[in-house]
Amino acid sequence: MKKREILLNPGPVNTSPRVQQALLRGDLCHREAEFSTLMASIRAKLLKAFDVEKNYKCVLISGSGTAALEMAVSSCLSPGRTLLVIDNGVYGDRIAQMADAYGLNKKVLSYKWGTPPDLEEIERALKENPDVEVLAVVHHETTTGLLNPLESITGLAKKYGVRVLADCISSLGGDPLDFEKIPLDFCVGTANKCIQGFPGVSFVLVQSPELERLESIPPRSVYFNLHKNYKAQEKGDALFTPAIQAHYAFDEALSEFLEETPAGRIERYRATAELLRAGFKKLGLRFLIPENLHSNTLTSLTLPEGMKYFRLHDRLKEKGFVIYAGQGNFNDRIFRVANMGEISREEFQAFLSALGDCLLEEGHGK
Repeated sequence: MKKREILLNPGPVNTSPRVQQALLRGDLCHREAEFSTLMASIRAKLLKAFDVEKNYKCVLISGSGTAALEMAVSSCLSPGRTLLVIDNGVYGDRIAQMADAYGLNKKVLSYKWGTPPDLEEIERALKENPDVEVLAVVHHETTTGLLNPLESITGLAKKYGVRVLADCISSLGGDPLDFEKIPLDFCVGTANKCIQGFPGVSFVLVQSPELERLESIPPRSVYFNLHKNYKAQEKGDALFTPAIQAHYAFDEALSEFLEETPAGRIERYRATAELLRAGFKKLGLRFLIPENLHSNTLTSLTLPEGMKYFRLHDRLKEKGFVIYAGQGNFNDRIFRVANMGEISREEFQAFLSALGDCLLEEGHGK
């Protein structure tokens, strides 16, 4: 049997034997009542997990988190209105690309990667552009590990009557998100990150009043139409063939999540990030962004002088640990370590020891 690899990339993540076993429940036609029951279970558990049963509906889509994000972006905007995009990383830029692909009116506020957005500039853009209907922002920008100030941004948007679409793909279940304080209109998530399921299912949590507005928007996509997917799922149906085995695993992962409790999962991740960051400091590594700006689930680190990422990656993989490269401008400057998934404290400590050995082999570290 192949030795377990510890995935320190920000999804897909290590899963529990219980979730893995759920993949083997057997074949099922998605037009049967059993799948309707499974889909309803997943949707109900998601609303319960994030304590939004009263005010939100859940819409599933087969695909990665980007599929759910595209479903939300392509469906959220009324004709003639504008999408305001906050872009301070790869994933903010991806939202802007989606807007272009669908021919949406957009205004982009761009910031240096790893830098929080300027709240005064956001307010000025909202005030000066009354045509803005939706503001789109990434909560956890995994390009750098930056956690954007979602509560402040949402507060500004609500002040000007603007809806908020948040990419919470890498934060939901890993960092706190109080929907009472942060009333997002569209919250995008996925199975295969902090909820510890498998790739293949993602979702949008939508404020119930928004669904009536969405119904009046002319369809821009066949597969990614949020309202049509919602209507079908409310009837226990799926518009198209879903990833059934991934749904089985997602349902089981949500059961585990509820048993651990979302607060418990978030605390476990927070404590793990604290353990790792203390270890990184002891090894003499430098953070790309200030520690107080990092999420609970990913740390971006500057590569030591003269060290190539591929060399560090390959040496660690030989030892059973998979780290993650930088993206775009940071491709040859940093590496990233995520701490999502079903990984024990002892395995994280073993990783720190292996990382220290690799650094010493390359003439770095302490």
